[in-house]
Amino acid sequence: MLTYNVRGENIEVTEAIRSYVEKRISKLNKFFGGSVTATAHVNLKVYSNKTAKVEVTIPLSFLTLRAEETSPDLYASIDLVTDKLERQVRKFKTKINRKSREKGFGQIDIDATAPAEPKPAEDDDNLTVVRTKRVSLKPMDSQEAILQMDMLGHNFFIFEDADTNGTSIVYKRRDGRYGLIETDE
Repeated sequence: MLTYNVRGENIEVTEAIRSYVEKRISKLNKFFGGSVTATAHVNLKVYSNKTAKVEVTIPLSFLTLRAEETSPDLYASIDLVTDKLERQVRKFKTKINRKSREKGFGQIDIDATAPAEPKPAEDDDNLTVVRTKRVSLKPMDSQEAILQMDMLGHNFFIFEDADTNGTSIVYKRRDGRYGLIETDE
């Protein structure tokens, strides 16, 4: 069962908005069969140019769902973000079902030998940390980490390798393939 944390920036979250958000996002419960307990973090923003942005993050024990949409209408943004989350869940469930039917994974092009290409720093004097984030590493394999990374829309993902119990990072390369960085422990 999902609980909701609805916040508004430059907008008062009325009961009508809150109930619409809960009604739309509660449609995701059908994919989990009531076995999931999580909090859906919903952030609503309205900008001075009359556009509305909706961000939704749902951290689950096996997956983090995240989507954001911007449109001229707040309710349309809520609908669009809900559709995006449904597509993410369907994609995840399809891959998990396919994985369970097969004994192994299909080949995902992972290039573990190529080093990451760092971008040159534009201003070496400006090396301040502007945000710190804490993550809990979950044991998984590199293919599952790539799935998580793609669903989050990130360029890299840190995880605990289920085979080696070491910390690893998968990342998306400029050529569209994937890289894997493993740590020596």
